[in-house]
Amino acid sequence: MSSVRAVDTATLDPERPAPAPLSGEAASALASRPVSPRRQYGWWVASVVVLALLFELVQNIAHNDAWEWAKFGHYFTLDVVRHGVYMTLELTALSAVLGLVGGIVLALARLSHNALFSGLSWLYIWFFRSLPLNVLLIILFNSAYFFPNVGLKLPLLPTLFSHETTAIQSAFVWGLIGLALNEAAFAAELIRGGILSVDPGQIEAANALGLPTTRRLRRVVLPQALRTIVPGYVNQLVGLVKGTSLVYFVSLVDLFGIVNQLESTHPQDVVPILMVGVAWYLVIAAALTIVQFYVERYFARGAVRTLPLTPLQKVRAKLGDLQFRLGNIGSSGGVR
Repeated sequence: MSSVRAVDTATLDPERPAPAPLSGEAASALASRPVSPRRQYGWWVASVVVLALLFELVQNIAHNDAWEWAKFGHYFTLDVVRHGVYMTLELTALSAVLGLVGGIVLALARLSHNALFSGLSWLYIWFFRSLPLNVLLIILFNSAYFFPNVGLKLPLLPTLFSHETTAIQSAFVWGLIGLALNEAAFAAELIRGGILSVDPGQIEAANALGLPTTRRLRRVVLPQALRTIVPGYVNQLVGLVKGTSLVYFVSLVDLFGIVNQLESTHPQDVVPILMVGVAWYLVIAAALTIVQFYVERYFARGAVRTLPLTPLQKVRAKLGDLQFRLGNIGSSGGVR
């Protein structure tokens, strides 16, 4: 099989004269020429068109009386709305923690070589991923009909303890349990995918060093797996924030429940009330996105040569670049 190699053109054409070397003045003039990036005129035109459309959209939203922005501020700061936001945040935080712990246990069980634990983990994930969250919440809220008593009893032994299900009347507890059970099933698959993304050579190296299983998981596998887990899990958290609106099915009033009640009480202000709900959900999602950026940046250490710039660092870099360009323009006596 023939191979292709890059050769000097002088070896192909010996009679071709070599290029004359540049004089000192020509070389210095060539070296002093500023290096400018290639002009992307197509992107400039597209950017101008997109900015014009965005400006028109913002103008329409800001000055259209149908949005009733004068009433937006009143409802945005109502005490009942803030209470609904707190309830949404509390449900999201607690169910996220419980779901993450449960997801780690389920993912490790799914990856284990024990057929029983692996099979039970697969069954749990399949069941709770397939069941709609609103149906799960309704079943849990009416679980006293199916299970009047909940207890612990080992085979051939008396009941260790028993508790009446009807004694649990808190809608918050049932909503939290339903969200956590659902969250654990999705988190388990995200964590399992992150662990499987780790290079097998890293695990083999840890085994060769004789690291115990717990330390190998904590110091080698999870730090690398988190680079893959974090983006997907934050995306799952954003879905969880929106999923908390379904606790309205178990008579628990969160942000969505408050918005729904305000719409019923003030039907003439449906649009600004809806915009209040939209604004609060966007604020929560934006906060999670900011947290995601810094968490990803933290776990990117050692994986990239330079860490991604923070927004403040990007602004400083742009200002420094602009100052450098202005300095070059002033020293050269204008733009050429």
